[in-house]
Amino acid sequence: MSVKSCEKVEKSQVALTIEVGAAEFEAAVEKAYQKMRKKINVPGFRPGKAPRKIIEGMYGAEVFFEEAINIAFPDAYEAAVKEQELQAVGYPAVEMVGECTKAGFTFKATVPVYPEVTLGEYKGLSAPKDEVKVTAGDVDERLKQLSDRNTRLVSVEREAKEGDTAVIDFEGFLDGKPFEGGKGENHSLELGSHSFVPGFEEQVVGMKAGEEKDIDITFPEDYHADLAGKAVVFKVKVHEVKEKEVPALDDEFAKDVSEFDTLKELKADLKKKITEERQKDADRAFEDALMEKVAEGITAEVPDAMVEAQCRQFLDNFKMQIAQSGIPYDQYLKMTGMDESKLLDDAKEPALRQVRMDLAVAAIIKAENIEASDEEVEAEFQKMADQYGMDIEMVKKYLQADQVKDQIMSQKAVAVVVDSATAVKPEKKTAKKSTKKAEEAAEGEEKPAKKAPVKKKTTKKAAEGEEKPAEKEAE
Repeated sequence: MSVKSCEKVEKSQVALTIEVGAAEFEAAVEKAYQKMRKKINVPGFRPGKAPRKIIEGMYGAEVFFEEAINIAFPDAYEAAVKEQELQAVGYPAVEMVGECTKAGFTFKATVPVYPEVTLGEYKGLSAPKDEVKVTAGDVDERLKQLSDRNTRLVSVEREAKEGDTAVIDFEGFLDGKPFEGGKGENHSLELGSHSFVPGFEEQVVGMKAGEEKDIDITFPEDYHADLAGKAVVFKVKVHEVKEKEVPALDDEFAKDVSEFDTLKELKADLKKKITEERQKDADRAFEDALMEKVAEGITAEVPDAMVEAQCRQFLDNFKMQIAQSGIPYDQYLKMTGMDESKLLDDAKEPALRQVRMDLAVAAIIKAENIEASDEEVEAEFQKMADQYGMDIEMVKKYLQADQVKDQIMSQKAVAVVVDSATAVKPEKKTAKKSTKKAEEAAEGEEKPAKKAPVKKKTTKKAAEGEEKPAEKEAE
């Protein structure tokens, strides 16, 4: 192998012209013969026993060339990348140059490489940072969550009403025939949760245990294609009606759900925890805002391969979250009317931001000569072991020391930015809403709906900067 030329091209790519000589190609042709001979029929010879020269005489000397090129290419390409000291970040685009003969062949490989990064400003920046406040209402809401978790469902002999949970069997029929995903048995449905298709839960209200009923439903026009706008009938049977038994919020409740003897002590602890959580959130948001500025300020030609790889990483994370929720990925796509190509397309913008962020952090590490000592790596291993209640040697089986070292250096790089930055008071924003589903799904943050075969299709929205009435701070 010899590299005939190596030149930089646009978008952080390098074009390599690589020649594979006669000796290397002959070795590849011999390997191709050994691989292919059993599949080539030659009169007078058992399968796989015909000599190479006989086969070449019958089919031409080029009979093994295509397979030989496939065999020779990887080693030649890897050797060329190593020789030129390139940091490849994706697969190359390959094209042949000229004809392939017994003397060998020449090919051109255009490979995406790690880009050259020029840092902009990364010290002395400013970003908004929220002041942390905890109100009495915040504490009450957390208390309500504790109460909800300790609420029991008890069977009642009456008609179901909103807020109850009905244990039901159901089966959907379209034009008199069952449709896929429209059947369930002993399903616990909270009436008023709006987790089923619109109109379904409202018609279960008023039913009693043992009662059966046909429910007429028309699916929304924005439901997935098979059922969008279709009128169907669900045959429903109620097995049980349950109501919530909510515990009283008193000292006895505090003793049952915590280590405290009084409700006052529990409230004080909740306020402390909420404050700590919100402080961490504020610190993280401040850090993110600063690092976004740093990432926007770098100069770099980001190769498409790096963005595509990050898109795939986002999608893999999202698939993992879907699997953990107990919903098969294919079923989720069908329920939401999404497809993988759309998820990947929606992921491109956040993926580019993440890649630029990673490039910025790496550039700071280089500029500041940041390192991580063996002692720091060991301490981080011990910290993770303590956090997850695992033996440190077990943690080391799952994580490589180099990964932990990179993590420590990245944290130090971010600290360089944060420690030199100034926090400013956030500006008041006008109330507005924005659709965030595509980006959150791309980053693996979309939370799948509760497991149920028939659901309405929803779009996740978040209010940004919405002014709320002033509330008395928790005492």
